[in-house]
Amino acid sequence: MAQTKEIHLPRLDGLSPTLESTALKLMEEAGELGAAIGKVRGLSGERVVTGEEDAIRRVAEELLDVAQTAVTMMFVLEESYDVQIGEILEAHIEKLIRRGYLKSV
Repeated sequence: MAQTKEIHLPRLDGLSPTLESTALKLMEEAGELGAAIGKVRGLSGERVVTGEEDAIRRVAEELLDVAQTAVTMMFVLEESYDVQIGEILEAHIEKLIRRGYLKSV
């Protein structure tokens, strides 16, 4: 059986995201994740002044920002475009199985 990680992220309040604004925010957050990884690995040209544990925590925090923004985009697709994310998720998992990335779920 495939190992899974289940994380529940909420629909955010007080926002009126659009498909476009959320896509731009997703790219911004992905860039921040890349920058955090670059700092951990010394790829940014900056000397890392925090410990490894703090640096990896920063990467995890940025990753959750990316995930939250992706979840927000799913809410936008469901609420504004009547997209059935659950059905598409099932098809995605079937694709992963077909390609050999998963044995089954």
